[in-house]
Amino acid sequence: MINDLFSIKDKVIVITGSNQGIGEILAKNMQKKGAIIYRIDKRFSKTKKKDDRIFNKVCDITNLKQIKNVCNDIFNESKKIDVLINNAGITLPGKPETYSLDSWIKTLGVNLTGSFQMSLEILRYMKKKRRGSIINITSINAEFGFPNNPAYVASKGGLKLLGKSLARDWGKYGIRINNLGPGYIITKMTEKSFKNKKTRLDRQKNTMLNRWGEPEDLVGPCIFLASDASSYVTGQDIYVDGGWTANGIQIE
Repeated sequence: MINDLFSIKDKVIVITGSNQGIGEILAKNMQKKGAIIYRIDKRFSKTKKKDDRIFNKVCDITNLKQIKNVCNDIFNESKKIDVLINNAGITLPGKPETYSLDSWIKTLGVNLTGSFQMSLEILRYMKKKRRGSIINITSINAEFGFPNNPAYVASKGGLKLLGKSLARDWGKYGIRINNLGPGYIITKMTEKSFKNKKTRLDRQKNTMLNRWGEPEDLVGPCIFLASDASSYVTGQDIYVDGGWTANGIQIE
């Protein structure tokens, strides 16, 4: 049955950076499809209503000791980890004259090194079952030299190739690793750009669908990569960007 092919029922899915934004939407919607969700974040909003089969784990993914402890806890509780979604990310944009080593280290620490550390630890548990899926939330910034944010662009470009490298190394254990690259999605991170009418319309015009994305637009592709529907898909980049990366030169 086609519904069984795309089923994520009872899969244990770990999502980093999931207190808000894309991660929170993925957690809620994948839980509705029957998955058991572990949300990972440095802190969680106290006002969040607890959902059945969604569990919060406080963890700073730049801290290897915390990562080891939380992954061990999840495996002991669930006896398996089926899917990791490396969603956690920060951005510290600024004009060239304000670039600093500090912002570079912080950005790569979360977006690239943190995802690397999470992946290596989760891979240990997936290897026990000889199956699993890791989904890296990259960005169209992994493809283009966007201005005023070299650390973010570098971190997402690095995460893209990290995914391909780990897919090559761990495929022999039945573990698949793919990259899911959002275009401009309306979240707290992009709120300032979206509220600026010129910026909003300029970015909108770069898409084929003439709109910004919503966090919900990523749910379907994530379910595909988490499910057996993508059992022969690994080392790939899927861009959820309204066609931006394929749009080429705009000629009116």
